[in-house]
Amino acid sequence: MQVIDDIKKLYADFARGVNPITGIEKIPQSGSNRNYFRILTTAGSYIACFNENVRENKTFVHYARHFRSKGCPVPEIFAINEEYTIYIQEDFGDQSLLKELEKEGHNDKLYAFFKQSLEALARLQILGDEGLDYSWAITSREFGKQAILSDLLYFKYYFLDTLEIPYDKEKLIDDFEALSTYLTHVDHKYFMFRDFQSRNVMLQDRHVHFIDFQGGMKGALQYDVASLLWQAKAELSDEWKDNLLEDYMDIVERMLDTKIDRVRFVRQYNGYVLIRLLQVLGAYGFRGLFERKAHFLISIPLALRNFKWFLGNKQVGIVLPEFERLLHLMVQDQVISRFEPVQADEHTPLVVHINSFSYKKGLPDDKGGNGGGFIFDCRGILNPGRITEFKTATGRDKPVKDYLEQQTRMPEFLNSAYDIVDISVEDYIRRGFSSLQVSFGCTGGQHRSVYAADALARHLRNKFHVRVDLHHIEQEAKNWVNQ
Repeated sequence: MQVIDDIKKLYADFARGVNPITGIEKIPQSGSNRNYFRILTTAGSYIACFNENVRENKTFVHYARHFRSKGCPVPEIFAINEEYTIYIQEDFGDQSLLKELEKEGHNDKLYAFFKQSLEALARLQILGDEGLDYSWAITSREFGKQAILSDLLYFKYYFLDTLEIPYDKEKLIDDFEALSTYLTHVDHKYFMFRDFQSRNVMLQDRHVHFIDFQGGMKGALQYDVASLLWQAKAELSDEWKDNLLEDYMDIVERMLDTKIDRVRFVRQYNGYVLIRLLQVLGAYGFRGLFERKAHFLISIPLALRNFKWFLGNKQVGIVLPEFERLLHLMVQDQVISRFEPVQADEHTPLVVHINSFSYKKGLPDDKGGNGGGFIFDCRGILNPGRITEFKTATGRDKPVKDYLEQQTRMPEFLNSAYDIVDISVEDYIRRGFSSLQVSFGCTGGQHRSVYAADALARHLRNKFHVRVDLHHIEQEAKNWVNQ
């Protein structure tokens, strides 16, 4: 890959022959168009970012260097290529606050990490604001009324309108105007991270570090706190949310050396919780309902239940009649159930038989005996087997998976396969059927079909909790011969 060669060259220019590279690993891509690579060397590791959005790169580098000058826990930037499409930064490892939470659960150690994150956040917001040139901001310099309206309309178009709940458009827009005006007039505006969530807080040597702040702008202190404490995947308890918010206000008062109006601060915080939850639902709607990405569809019920609790327990401090009516309709159980897949339990008889196979050797046998199921032909996807370095690898090896995910239309292909298979799986669970067979074929049964079969098995287990019988026919035959 040309990008790998360019990263090697940039590192060589930076390292000047010291600590040579021992390997480069592709880091799985998340929601952005940025591509990250871990550079392994004889004396540690670095992160290389490849991104064709030069403006975004320049913003990140400018912010990172400014924040480091203020003593904030952000990565050091070591090298940038002339085109500004690749930069090398400090590596904080791969243990995020979210991963630690998922591993350890909600204990005293994790509470301390969240509190440490909020303390470091306050420093980034307040100290980082001093002397920061906001002309580098990617979208707008300040998260003001227009930005808030934009988030509200994003939610309306990509989520609310899909529910087809009747509403008065003029009254709703009036409520949007009132809410955005109310939240614009906050007492404390400093640097706003914009996407401050536990996935962007890295843990290294028991200290927190921040990544992915290039979308930042000037804005209310409350927005980032709302983003962290109300992240749906974190599932923080009400007690943790309230106590951590109190901790944060204590920290802000110490840093500003003044008392803040806590009643007003909390009400405006609740308003930003509302905005953040709506922004997340808009993103889930766009990625899940429009782009048909399964991961985001699965996340919608959890986000709605999170939102339902908020509506029943928190006050924003402003009356929004039409908007509030719609929000309460949106979190009714019958609406949430539309996004929740039927799930198997210990009494469900269904077993989904998933195979990878080689078209050269013929189609798999029908294990169910009913002649049904699906066969997907992966030969329309670029073949990793034609690349010398992948010839002896399989679709389970990381370099091959990276190639299929980043260099081919395999993700698009699989999303379409998921949509088709999901219909039958839901129906078979409801009707008590015992067998469904799904097979993926490619030329040799080694790369594309193996990857696709593994991906579908993982998808069905996560979404439906259904039993899966997975076989890689060609690979199992080779292993048997070699024994």
